[in-house]
Amino acid sequence: MKSVLKLELEEAKVMIEAAKIAAEDVKALESICIVDDGGYIIALERMNGGRITGPEIATSKAFTASGHKRSTHLFNQPGGPATTTGEAFGIHVMMPGKFAIFVGGFPIVVNGEVIGGVGVSGGNGEQDTAVGTAALKALQQHLGSEYEVMTQADIKK
Repeated sequence: MKSVLKLELEEAKVMIEAAKIAAEDVKALESICIVDDGGYIIALERMNGGRITGPEIATSKAFTASGHKRSTHLFNQPGGPATTTGEAFGIHVMMPGKFAIFVGGFPIVVNGEVIGGVGVSGGNGEQDTAVGTAALKALQQHLGSEYEVMTQADIKK
């Protein structure tokens, strides 16, 4: 039997608020989605003026990051698993509309375990990365030193 950490609404709200502040700082109108370890939405917000496609894309990024335990942009980096020579080429076709293989999705890793994902859509890659990592850093600050949250952009578990 294994004890597990569960991401809850309180933590998701902290992450979304920090993400919105970061989005304002980088001048991007973002949609931010936080999912649990099963890829189900805990919280989702689209900033005023954000693209209408943002919530769906942010949800797919969060789902992918949580389910595959890696930042979504790592799928398409040179030698990545979703490139034409990679072992997972075409993986996004197997789950159309749910699997994202581009920048903006990050697994939420606490004490070495993936407990969810954060997806960000609306800015360019640099902006989405800044906003997503701000959400992870806010979770670390909220949880305190008792927990270790991975807060870098390149996460692969």
